[in-house]
This record gives sequence, C-alpha cells and structure tokens, in this order.
Amino acid sequence: MAPIHERSLTRPIPEFPELFGHGLRLRQWRADSDTDVDAWLRGLTDPDFRRWNTPMKPVTDLDSARDSLGTRSGTTVDGTRVSFCVTDAASGAILGHLGVNDIDPFIRLARVGYWVLPEARGRRVATRALALGTRWAFDSLGLNRLELGHALGHDASCRVAEHCGFRYEGTLRGAMFEEGRQDVFRDVHLHGRIAQDPDSGPDPDPEAALPTARATP
Repeated sequence: MAPIHERSLTRPIPEFPELFGHGLRLRQWRADSDTDVDAWLRGLTDPDFRRWNTPMKPVTDLDSARDSLGTRSGTTVDGTRVSFCVTDAASGAILGHLGVNDIDPFIRLARVGYWVLPEARGRRVATRALALGTRWAFDSLGLNRLELGHALGHDASCRVAEHCGFRYEGTLRGAMFEEGRQDVFRDVHLHGRIAQDPDSGPDPDPEAALPTARATP
C-alpha cells in the first residue's frame, strides 16, 4: 500500500469562491490591490497578532506583504489552501482573514485559521467568518474534518472555536513557536469539527441565514 502522502493528491480550485452570509462577504485577497496589501500588512504586524502567532516567513513591509499575497494565490490554484479576505457585505471594508489550509482531499481534512483587524474587533467577525468558511469547506470541498489550533492562553480564539462547534480535543505540547521566536516552542489547544456535527455559530441573520457561494475568476 502506498503511503498516505503519496496518495493525497491536491485538487486544483479553478475559480475562487465568494461567500456571503451573516453580514459578510468573503472574497479573494488581491496582491495587485494597494488596499488589500495594506490591510494584509496591518493584520500581520498587529501586536495582538504577533503575540499569538510567529510566521515562518515574517511580513514586515509592503513589498513582503505583496509577495505573501501572491504566494497565497498560487496555493489556491493548486488546491492546498484557500485564503479569504473577510469584508463587510454592505460597505466592502476589509475586516480580517480566514484561511482553509493544508487541504488534504484524500483523508478529507484541512486546518482553519483567522485574524481580525483591530478596528473590527468586538463585532464577532471571526465567529461569523468561521461559520461561513466551515460550511463551505464541508459542502463544497467535501471535507470530513476541520482542525483549529491556537496558542495556549489565547482565550478569545478558544471562544470563537467553541462557539462555531469546534470541540476542544486536547493540548499539543510544543506544537508552535513562542512569541517572536523560532527556537522556542509553546503548547497548542486543538479543536476539531467533523461534517456530521450540528451547525453552530452566530445567531441567524434574517437576511442571510445560510451562506451562499458563487465562483469568481
């Protein structure tokens, strides 16, 4: 029998999905948009983001932010990751990010992550976006399981995960970098949700109770 990694071939995503619901529009990040690049830079250099996340390749200026967004477009094309720009459905203002990462179509597994810009916090943006992205990943990608990990002590992220039906499944020892370090590690809370779990998330939106999707070039 071939090892799993030899059989877990990715499936290209020819057209980027656009998701609507709960007052949000989730669209593709655009590396050719100065507005998108600026928001991406602000998100990844925000002190609160840096407290809980230490990227392998830091984004520090507009040039590295543009390069980072360009790379993410490539991983969407090859089917390994989908990076959503979370925006307000009415105004179009950028609120944050939701990623469906490490997509493995063979074992039907992926990992999700999110962040919210400072000015958009306190509005349940992460909860609403995660609810939309989760339903899309199960329905459109045919995944069976989604995992969500956050640094031990990140209580806000823990609440978002649990509110969206991602059950706490245990603590992974030394599973992510410490703040600002790549030679020291810290523990991670692991949350998981499977397709058969009941829907959970923000209170129903009477104008967009269920997420809708359409593909964009």
